Amino acid sequence: MLHLLNLLAAIALLVWGTHIVRTGMLRVFGENLRTVLTKSFSNRGSALLAGLGVTSLVQSSTATCLILASFAAKGLVATGAALAVMLGADVGTAMMAMVYSFDLSWLSPLLIFVGVVMFITQQDRTAGRIGRVLIGLGLITLALQLIVGATKPLTESPAVRALLVALPNEVLLDIVVGAVLTVLSYSSLAIVLLTATLTTSGMIPTTVALGLVLGANVGSGVLALLATANAAPQARRLPLGNLLFKLTGALIAIPLLPYAHPWLQGLVGEVHQQVVVFHLLFNLALATAFVGFTGVLGRYVDRWLPDPQRGLGSDRPRHLDPVALATPSLAISCAAREALHQADVVETMLRGALDVIRKNDLELAEQLRRKDDTVDELYSAIKFYLTQISRESLSEREGRRWGDVLSFTINMEQVGDIIERVLQDVEDKKIRKNRSFSEAGMAEICHLHERLLANLRLAMSVFLDGHVRDAQKLLEEKARFRDLEHEYAANHIGRLQDNTAQSIETSSLHLDLISELKRINSHLCSIAYPILESAGALSATRLRKSQLAGMEDA
Repeated sequence: MLHLLNLLAAIALLVWGTHIVRTGMLRVFGENLRTVLTKSFSNRGSALLAGLGVTSLVQSSTATCLILASFAAKGLVATGAALAVMLGADVGTAMMAMVYSFDLSWLSPLLIFVGVVMFITQQDRTAGRIGRVLIGLGLITLALQLIVGATKPLTESPAVRALLVALPNEVLLDIVVGAVLTVLSYSSLAIVLLTATLTTSGMIPTTVALGLVLGANVGSGVLALLATANAAPQARRLPLGNLLFKLTGALIAIPLLPYAHPWLQGLVGEVHQQVVVFHLLFNLALATAFVGFTGVLGRYVDRWLPDPQRGLGSDRPRHLDPVALATPSLAISCAAREALHQADVVETMLRGALDVIRKNDLELAEQLRRKDDTVDELYSAIKFYLTQISRESLSEREGRRWGDVLSFTINMEQVGDIIERVLQDVEDKKIRKNRSFSEAGMAEICHLHERLLANLRLAMSVFLDGHVRDAQKLLEEKARFRDLEHEYAANHIGRLQDNTAQSIETSSLHLDLISELKRINSHLCSIAYPILESAGALSATRLRKSQLAGMEDA
């Protein structure tokens, strides 16, 4: 029982090591990986090389597939070009299996020691994140050694040997088992390495191991398909096409397996090497045979999964792509786009509010108040999406952007709530009682509303671009708007002293309205704080005027 527990622990360590390397590489190179992939779509050759290189870094063809699926969902890449990148990605995974198949027992303690030192001493810097990757690589090599040690006592057990002899040598069953193990472990690389190690220990015959390798390749395709099951059709095309390539390759390879084993024995002496070489040759054969058919299959998959027709629910979340969660930097961009969509709905509410006040339009007021439910729904969706992003895979700058997106969407949700209250007050205190503002009072409200719309557009620009000069302008608007509110409140009191009838009837509503508009403006201006704080342009209590003046030309 202890030997079995040691084996399971070693397998878990192997899977965990590949996870650490994948997330670490995404944290170090996340945005650069996106750039490399985006620039590789010009021809099939560069696409293959880009897929190979990126997957060698992230240690997972599935992660590469999910990144590409996110691009495809946004129309940034055609399905055929993405399929070419995926063929290269599968070769990259197979090459990493080859690297790990060598005797790296001396390397494991070195990688772990250096990685831990780098991670502890420079945790918040790039060197610290690279140290995390080195720790993962060291754990992978250590896990392979532990698996070898744990399987030796098991192979010497008469009961285990009798069980292995009784296993049927059915290729289809081996493929299914390999695919299931890959889906459960979330790593075809880990399963191929495990299969090679168990074959070396005599736990499974080489013929069964080759079937398990085919299953691991099929399983990686199934894994990507499952990960995108709830995504848009555009995002599901690439995983489907990639799985079809793998299934076709496996079906072609099945009748060739009896000839492959003797050939591998003549090509490579060690059993461990035979398994990983077969894995590499299988993926190289797939890339060579199918790279010319990526465009054809891409067009067929596009027809099978057509673009969805735009429905009436255009205010529902549009950009929160679940596939992008595998690439945190891309997921943050999706959340930012959805936050701007939320701001667009808020702008619609704010624009319409003035028409309600001017024209006493009860029907429009009802429509605008219902839009606050949309703002709340978008807020909840964005917040939940952000919580699903792996924080450990974010760089320091991406972590700040994560917080900026959350802060922006919170402010938009609160602005929506204020507008809803304003509309309700206008209905109850003005429209239903058939009252109206004085001409001077209405002009003041229109002026505040105009400035508020301009500040909303400026706030959206600051959130999108992060320009320090625009953030300065936005924060300066907070003081100007406060001065206007005080001035217009004093003007209203003056009209009351002059016994202006309309001002007397709407006094409570008028003062509440300009106060609520000031509150909206405060929420909009608070969007500037993170930008100015990051630039070092804020003191504890006020703007550093001199420093901001020097930044105006930046």
